[in-house]
Amino acid sequence: MTEQSPTLDIQTAVGDAARVHRNASSAALFQDAVERGEGLISADGALAVHTGRHTGRSASDKYIVRDARTEDTVWWDNNQPMSPETFSGLLDTFCAHIKKAERLWVQDLDAGANATHRIRVRLVTEHAWQALFARHLLIEPAESEVGASAGGDSAEPDFTILQMPELTVDPAAHGLKSETVIAVDFTRRIVLIGGTSYAGEMKKSVFTILNYLLPEKGVMPMHCSANVDDDGKSAIFFGLSGTGKTTLSADASRHLVGDDEHGWHDGGIFNFEGGCYAKVIRLSAEAEPEIAAATRSFGTVLENVVVDPVSRRLDLDSDRYTENTRAAYPLSAIPNVLPGGEASHPSAIIMLTADAFGVMPPIARLSVHQAIYHFLSGYTAKLAGTEKGLGKEPEATFSTCFGGPFMPRHAAEYGRLLAQRIMKHGVRCWLVNTGWTGGAYGVGHRMPIKATRALLNAALDGSLNDSKFRRDPNFGFEVPESAPGVSADLLDPRQTWDDPQAYDAQARRLVSMFAENFATYTDEADEAVKAVAIG
Repeated sequence: MTEQSPTLDIQTAVGDAARVHRNASSAALFQDAVERGEGLISADGALAVHTGRHTGRSASDKYIVRDARTEDTVWWDNNQPMSPETFSGLLDTFCAHIKKAERLWVQDLDAGANATHRIRVRLVTEHAWQALFARHLLIEPAESEVGASAGGDSAEPDFTILQMPELTVDPAAHGLKSETVIAVDFTRRIVLIGGTSYAGEMKKSVFTILNYLLPEKGVMPMHCSANVDDDGKSAIFFGLSGTGKTTLSADASRHLVGDDEHGWHDGGIFNFEGGCYAKVIRLSAEAEPEIAAATRSFGTVLENVVVDPVSRRLDLDSDRYTENTRAAYPLSAIPNVLPGGEASHPSAIIMLTADAFGVMPPIARLSVHQAIYHFLSGYTAKLAGTEKGLGKEPEATFSTCFGGPFMPRHAAEYGRLLAQRIMKHGVRCWLVNTGWTGGAYGVGHRMPIKATRALLNAALDGSLNDSKFRRDPNFGFEVPESAPGVSADLLDPRQTWDDPQAYDAQARRLVSMFAENFATYTDEADEAVKAVAIG
C-alpha cells in the first residue's frame, strides 16, 4: 500500500458502493444517526450522543510519521514519532476493518475559508453522527465542486481521514501505548483515528495538518477565536479551555468570524472552520445567549450532555459523563456571524488566562515581545475538582501557542510568524485575566464578567490607551490605573487581597513557574523575547 496513492487505497478499501453514503446532507445524516440508535433527539431537536470511554482527546495516543519530509520540520520534543512501516501496518488494519463495516459515510469538505489556503478533506467514518459533526465543523464546498447533489464525488482530496471508532487496534502488534490511535502521515496525506468516538479528534487532526502546512506559505495558523466590529476592525482571542475564548468572542455587538481556529495571511484573517465546538457544562443563557440558543437548534450535535429520557430536556449543569460536554453546530446557528469567514488584519490581539492563583490583573497592555513571551508560555490554571488527580490547590498549565498538542513545528517558528504580523500591522496586544481576584481559588472570587467586558470594549475601541498605566513589578507589563465602569481597586490585584504580603508570596510563586516553563524555549526564542522573560 505504501507505493499507491492514498485516494486509490481508500477507494479500494471502501469497495461496495451500496453500503457507502457519499456526501449525504445534514438532514439525511441526522436521520441515519437516529434510525441506527446512535443518539437521542432532544426536546428542541438536537442530537445527543455519548462517546463512550473517551470523553476528550487522547493526547498520549497521537503520532506523526517520521520520514524524510518531517525529520527536520517537526518538533519531535513536542510530538510522538511513528515509523512509516508502523503506519503502513496500521493502514492495512484500517482498510481491512473498513471492508467489513456494515455501512460507511463519506464526506468531502473544506478546511479554510480562504480559497488560496484551504485544503480539501475526505472523511470516511462508520458513524453517521460523526459525519454530521464533520459537516457542521468544516466547510461545505460549493455544489459544483462536489458533483451531483445526491451524493456525488468531489475532486481528489488533499488529505483523507479514516475515523473508525469501532476498530480495536492491537497495541502489541503495532507498538502502540493503547488500543486507541491518532496518526498523521504528511507524505501519504492520511490520518488514521481508531478506538475512540470522541469527535474532537477529527477536528484537531485537521488543525494539526494546517498548523504544519501553512507556515511553509508564510501563513500564521492560530488557536484563537475572532470577531469584527461594524467598521470592519477585527480582533483575535487566544486562550485555553475555560478562559472564556468562545464566550467573549460571541459578543452580540460584534460579528463572529469563528470560535477556535484561524489563519493570518497577507490579506487578513480567515476561519479554518464552518462551525463551532463549544463547551457547554453549566452554560449560562444570560452570559452566553448565542451558544445557549445553539444547543437548542435542530441538528446540533451534543456530546455527552445529560438528557432526560422521558422529557428529553437537557441538563447542562450535569457532569455525569464528563466536565467536557460539547455542542457542535454550524456557524449559521449564530445570529451575528460574519458571512464568508474572512476579515481584515486584526487591530487587537487578546490573550486570555484564567489565573486561579489570583495574581494577574484583569487586563494588561503588552509590548510586541511581551506578547510573544505570553504566546509561547500559553498560561492558564486548572481548578481543584475539575479534573481527576487535581488536589486542593490550583495547578498552573502552560500550553505553548495556546495549543501545544496541535503544534507540529517548533513553538518559536509560530512565535516569529506572529511577531512579524504584529509589527507589520501595528496591532495592540492585551493580556486579560478572566480568573480570580481577591485571593486564589477557594478564597477569592471570579473576575466579574461585566468588568471583563467593559475592559475588553475599552481595549477594542481604543479608549483604554488614553488611561494612565503603571508597570507591574512582577510581570513587567503595563496595567491601567483606571477604566470606565471598573473599580480602580480591581485593576490592582494586590489591593483586592486582605493580606498584601500573602499576595506578594503568591506572585513570586507564579513568577517562578513562568520562569521554569520558559526555560524550555530559551534555545530557540529570539533575543528580544528572552529580554522580557519573567523571573
